[in-house]
Amino acid sequence: MKLIVDTNIIFSCLLNTNNELSKIIFFANDDIKFYSCNYMLDEISNHWEKLRKYSKLDDKALKISYLKILSRINFVNENLIPLNIWKESEINVSEIDEYDIDFVALTRFLNGKLWTSDKKLFNHLKHNKFIEVISTNELKVKIKW
Repeated sequence: MKLIVDTNIIFSCLLNTNNELSKIIFFANDDIKFYSCNYMLDEISNHWEKLRKYSKLDDKALKISYLKILSRINFVNENLIPLNIWKESEINVSEIDEYDIDFVALTRFLNGKLWTSDKKLFNHLKHNKFIEVISTNELKVKIKW
């Protein structure tokens, strides 16, 4: 299974390195491959101080956790995604959050599942018949966690 990890999953992992999201990333079997896009790296960078503050980790510990998480994720350059996929994806997110277009486009491009804990995004995509989205609870059932 190809799982496209959106930024809020990584935020949650960094804020609590022992939560179930972190355990899924670190202990998932080899059948699951994690992917994300370069945009996620930019988002984390833009919110680094906020992450440091709320994680209660010092900068060094936070960087180590972040690098460990990144080591489990395959990154795909968004420039590889064809224009027609971007256009289709824009339709899915235009009413909710344009910043999620990268993750939806990558999900389509890789024929994967978008793993998000953003309930608003999840519900919007499901409502609009974008079935390639999966919640943490659905994921746990699917992988028999």
